[in-house]
Amino acid sequence: MTARDQHGSGGGPGARRTGRGREAQRAERRAAILEAAMELIAERGYRRTSLAAVAERAGLTQQGLLHHFPTKELLLVGVLETRDRWDLASAAAAAGTRRTDTLAQLVDYNATRPGVVRTYTVLAADSVTEDHPARAFFESRFRAVRAGMAEVLRAECGDTLPGGLTPERAAPLLAAVLDGLQLQWLLDPEEVEMPAAFRDFLALLGCGEGRSEGLGEGPREELDGELGEGPDSGPGADPSAP
Repeated sequence: MTARDQHGSGGGPGARRTGRGREAQRAERRAAILEAAMELIAERGYRRTSLAAVAERAGLTQQGLLHHFPTKELLLVGVLETRDRWDLASAAAAAGTRRTDTLAQLVDYNATRPGVVRTYTVLAADSVTEDHPARAFFESRFRAVRAGMAEVLRAECGDTLPGGLTPERAAPLLAAVLDGLQLQWLLDPEEVEMPAAFRDFLALLGCGEGRSEGLGEGPREELDGELGEGPDSGPGADPSAP
């Protein structure tokens, strides 16, 4: 047993502090690896991104990287899960707003981080090939996204949207617009204003910030029960809110 092992095996406060320090260091290294991987995948694509290149950009040896991510596939999963956690954190921060408005705020957030959006877009496109390690992830993710968006639309607009579509039929369109706008914005950010364009699409659906007063309104009490009281509720709230 080494001196470090002996120091870390005790039960006193010093040992606990040392343990927490190691955990923090490990978390920092994982974060650095994931950030480096996102950057390189955005630049080169997944297949042309090597573990050695990720390790070099993260300031680690390849052996050091393998300690955290033993395979390239596990690193890819880590990148995708990190991106989704950031999206969930952004949505949670917007809790209390109407649900389609929360999606709009997520688009606002993505407009501030083109590198992450670029990584996601590259991986999503690459995943259509049969042998891509992220294919199963994206198949499952899009099924969940479509189901979740159908729930969002039903909660806000009821069983039929103002244009006549059901939430289930509109959900794939909503997902397609989100990803399609990201691609156009990445290619031509001066011409495509992603947040504004997404709100325009919500207005076409008749939901969200751009809907006409009285269209697609669902029961306010039910929605408040799901999301909790937020800054849009109470005296002085927007009278067009659902």
